[in-house]
Amino acid sequence: MKKTVIALTALASVAAVAAPAAAQSYRHDGWQNINARQDRLERRIDQGVRHGDLTRREANRLRDDFRQLARLEARYRVNGLSSWERADLDRRFDRLEAQVRFERRDHQYSRR
Repeated sequence: MKKTVIALTALASVAAVAAPAAAQSYRHDGWQNINARQDRLERRIDQGVRHGDLTRREANRLRDDFRQLARLEARYRVNGLSSWERADLDRRFDRLEAQVRFERRDHQYSRR
């Protein structure tokens, strides 16, 4: 119970700080800056490891997926991002964010 209260308090404080920053990373058309999404994903994976929510294997796999997505983005950016490429990156980021969220909540805790 005490762990849950502490975790919720920590989550609430992070959300309070992150909300204004996240709001600034959105453009008027609702599309979020890729760099902001990458930063947020890296932070969530790191937090998951620090808090023990992610096992070493889960974190390594998520980081590998993240690096592959960053390489794809770099390839797309060579000639500028088309609307299709932007939408593809958005879908892939959404999928990876959902996977991070799932892995952090799947009750497989790392041994510290």
